Amino acid sequence: MFIERANGLRNHAGWIEVICGSMFSGKTEELIRRLNRALIARQKVEIFKPAIDTRYDARDVVSHDSSTIRSTPVHTAQEILLFVGDCDVVGIDEVQFFDAEIVNVCNQLANSGKRVVVAGLDMDSNGKPFGPVPDLMAVAELVTKVHAICVVCGELAAYSFRKEASPEQILLGEKDLYEARCRRHFLEGQRIHS
Repeated sequence: MFIERANGLRNHAGWIEVICGSMFSGKTEELIRRLNRALIARQKVEIFKPAIDTRYDARDVVSHDSSTIRSTPVHTAQEILLFVGDCDVVGIDEVQFFDAEIVNVCNQLANSGKRVVVAGLDMDSNGKPFGPVPDLMAVAELVTKVHAICVVCGELAAYSFRKEASPEQILLGEKDLYEARCRRHFLEGQRIHS
């Protein structure tokens, strides 16, 4: 879709895409795939991640399968607006770690004509909606929910099960702390922890 700007330049209308699911479901892989396709199409792409996420790399976005794409770590959602410049596509990984302001930032970017692609956990390790992701899903034009495989039974997994009980909602970790589980085995694990 195209709109005319006052100065006569043509610019596409923006939109928001949300990629969500449990840990180990391929969210970051899908984000990197979409952003690489935009780069192949010679679009200007800027990628961001929360500075708190240093699990694989302090700077780059890295998936569990070791796919990598350069990014800019930021401490707040507002910082993204300082670095986007005249890009066509904005990618944001681990969006659940931002506060509610990320929804306004994504809307502002989309309203200015940018394609915004975000990836993040839709639920925390208690099976509750995680941070701003539900609100982003509500305002997005496209929502893709990806699934992992349950480590207990091999069925589709939509839950991130934390192997050790902790009151913290945010506890960075990988397979050392988390498993992908189906609903049945997630609930069984929750009962054991309580």
